[in-house]
Amino acid sequence: MSPTLIQPTGAAHTRIYSYGAARGELSVPNDDLIGPIDSSDEWIRQRTGIITRTRAVPETDAIDLATDAGREAIERSGVEASKIDAVIVATVSNPKQTPSVAAIVADRVGSNPAAAYDVNAACAGFAYGVAQADALVRAGAATYALVIGTEKLSDIVDPADRSISFLLGDGAGAVVIGPSDTPGIGPTVWGSDGSKAEAVGMNHTLTDFRDGKAPWPTLRQEGPTVFRWAVWEMVKVARQALEAAGIEASDLAAFVPHQANMRIIDEFAKQLGLPETVVIGRDIETTGNTSAASIPLATHRLLEEHPELSGGLALQIGFGAGLVFGAQVVVLP
Repeated sequence: MSPTLIQPTGAAHTRIYSYGAARGELSVPNDDLIGPIDSSDEWIRQRTGIITRTRAVPETDAIDLATDAGREAIERSGVEASKIDAVIVATVSNPKQTPSVAAIVADRVGSNPAAAYDVNAACAGFAYGVAQADALVRAGAATYALVIGTEKLSDIVDPADRSISFLLGDGAGAVVIGPSDTPGIGPTVWGSDGSKAEAVGMNHTLTDFRDGKAPWPTLRQEGPTVFRWAVWEMVKVARQALEAAGIEASDLAAFVPHQANMRIIDEFAKQLGLPETVVIGRDIETTGNTSAASIPLATHRLLEEHPELSGGLALQIGFGAGLVFGAQVVVLP
């Protein structure tokens, strides 16, 4: 008779224990960016809702931002750093292809030798990371997980690009996820559509840059394509996440979409038919679009400004380059 393998099982339920945040040190107003794109402060405000965005100084990278956000999340969680056994970092701006940001951050925050890896799912990266942490803890593959979205997008923007450059900021947001007596993270609705890969992403490859065939790769987007997809297709995903969690839009305390553009956020809320009682994350106004960091940064700010939301339900949805998307309902810590 062949031996039977042991297959572990973990906690029945999980929840988010705490949030941490780090934003770039500089506040960059629209007026600082309008020259190269031949635009105006008014145009940027009307099109995006952004007044200013945070950007990091040259010496700060995505790893530094992730470390600061991770430390705050751990401090607030009440969980010892040494007990975190999985670190997942969502990012598209690791300054090196390898090693992972996660391995370096795990060591810096005191969670060495945690399992550590990066997720490249652009603006859906944080939602992907939460889905994975939830699954790992419930499977018994981890007890506590640190999930971080971190970006230094100012390194990969072309100041003269009119499609996306003025949207982007730098920052990191983090959560600690662990066992719970009651369900704290709803089912994740996630997926991708690689047929629209050209809609948003890098304009060149690193090998083209190396071989002198192209300038340094920077982010570009087809604005109208992304806008239509975000508003019409992602509303369906948001509704599916509510349905999967067994709740109605009126049960929500908060709605935290990826901070892509204020017009998208407003249209999204309208399409979902959110009641006035639902507080909407609008961190983009002063932080900008920080890709994988945007949802946790917006939620961190919401909890700072509205502590009464603690214990309430929040619908979060990320969507971006890939194209990829991910949504889930969570209980706010």
